[in-house]
Amino acid sequence: MSNPRSFWITGATNGLGLALVERLLDQGQRVAASGMDSQELDDLDGQLTRLPGQLHEMSQAEVAAQRLQAQWGALDTLIINAGTCDYLTNDVADTELFDMIVSSNLRATEHCLGAAVPLLARGQKPQVMVILNRYSALQRFEPTQPPNGENSLPQWLRDQRTSLQTLGIDLTVVAPQSLRDPVTLAQAVPEDWTPQTAAAALLARLEQRQPELVLEALSLNSLWPLSR
Repeated sequence: MSNPRSFWITGATNGLGLALVERLLDQGQRVAASGMDSQELDDLDGQLTRLPGQLHEMSQAEVAAQRLQAQWGALDTLIINAGTCDYLTNDVADTELFDMIVSSNLRATEHCLGAAVPLLARGQKPQVMVILNRYSALQRFEPTQPPNGENSLPQWLRDQRTSLQTLGIDLTVVAPQSLRDPVTLAQAVPEDWTPQTAAAALLARLEQRQPELVLEALSLNSLWPLSR
């Protein structure tokens, strides 16, 4: 590839995040990955830049951005896997599991985007793609209340779009169809995605830079394995 782009992929331990890393490497892109310790990522050492994985902690997101600054000086594409279970601890009670998926992915997304914006602003045709599943897209607290940046990750992301556009950064939000605020009138039928087929479909749509994409999956555990 004559002009490879630089990518930062989060939630890359397994499932969809790992498949995105592998496919981008196959394309000859420059890839940095945030994930937990895993044999799969270890096998890719030498081909990619490994970054801290516990991005719901602001300090780790800042360290990741500092390493990218030292490595590349800029970033072309940030793909936030905001459906990941990478941020769950082993002692999370079952009754708190879904709320922890929502809250930890919301914090990680906020931290990653904030840390990456200065790098993206110096990138070539910079863009951000954030991928949610039906759990991380849930509204927290009282679901009858209007969505806002405190209780809804999809809404928080959409609130960032204007400020990102002023810096020339495109944002694509990938999420299940919302019954409250559908992004398309077409019926989204859940599909039996594998990590590889979902990664291929999403990367094929990067160049289109669509504001919203709908992803409905039959098996969430295939794309976002529950690592506990």
